[in-house]
Amino acid sequence: MYAGEIKKSVFTFLNYYYPKAKNILSMHCGANIGKNQDTALFFGLSGTGKTSLSTDPERPLIGDDEHGWSDEGIFNFEGGCYAKVIKISKEKEPGIYNASTRFGTILENVILNEDRSVNFDSDEKTENTRSSYPIDFLENVKLDGKGYHPKNIFFLSADAFGILPPIAKLTKEQALFYFLSGYTAKLAGTERGIKEPTATFSACFGAPFLVLKPIEYAKMLLEKIEKYNPNIWLVNTGWFGGPYGIGSRIDIVLTRKMINWAINDGNAEFYEFPIFGLLVPKKIQDIPDWIFYPQNSWKNKEDYIQSAKKLANMFIENIKKFDIDSKILKAGPKL
Repeated sequence: MYAGEIKKSVFTFLNYYYPKAKNILSMHCGANIGKNQDTALFFGLSGTGKTSLSTDPERPLIGDDEHGWSDEGIFNFEGGCYAKVIKISKEKEPGIYNASTRFGTILENVILNEDRSVNFDSDEKTENTRSSYPIDFLENVKLDGKGYHPKNIFFLSADAFGILPPIAKLTKEQALFYFLSGYTAKLAGTERGIKEPTATFSACFGAPFLVLKPIEYAKMLLEKIEKYNPNIWLVNTGWFGGPYGIGSRIDIVLTRKMINWAINDGNAEFYEFPIFGLLVPKKIQDIPDWIFYPQNSWKNKEDYIQSAKKLANMFIENIKKFDIDSKILKAGPKL
């Protein structure tokens, strides 16, 4: 009766049914909505912050993991959330923390203290500790599970190699390239057999649950992008200053500020990020400038360049398995 297995079984079926029978794009993403009815989508694999970042105290949550995009807008498949809760705190993630400590929530792999309080810091069983709760356990939600066509789409990648910038604006072609790539770096604990950071490319940010060819979902996404013209962003929720074990993970507080900036403003002077060709802001108010220049945060610049080229080559090799337009192919990294 593992909640993750049940929900992903249904999701896998819907990934066949909705595109084929209803011409609706099924998506592995979180979604929230602002006061001006501006919907934001958050694509990402386990551990990238999809649930944490879509659960925003200022923006009602539509859903944290599985959605459809029809001609009428966005809608949630689920009636609850399934959050990764290792080391969560009431200060940084109050919504998830409070929901996870309510009676009626199902906790998986989580250790309780002798007084039956929850020890979210413990990885005694695994780092993949989970909380499953009804969506109305959160204070700020949109209970009908619906939203308008998104104005902003975020691709979340927890880059454990410390290469990618914390946020970058994508062109339409880059959006398709990174959607098909579905990059993150898996860490020990999330899946069996993972002992150290491993580059993972999961097409459409959900390859295990896709029934149709990834290119079919990508084509549907492109149609939506061309019709509704959302801003699309690549967000690194992983490391800077070096890879995992040397550098530091980007504070979720800073990531939230960058996402709020993208949603509410999004205007800045950008520079072209080396090798990857991404448009990265030079500065954003109330965020330290240095975070936008990961190439300067490593002690040894040559080590950064070699690691960046290695990661770029992984992207280039991975994308070759898809039959894609040359414009999309050229939107990726260049060595």
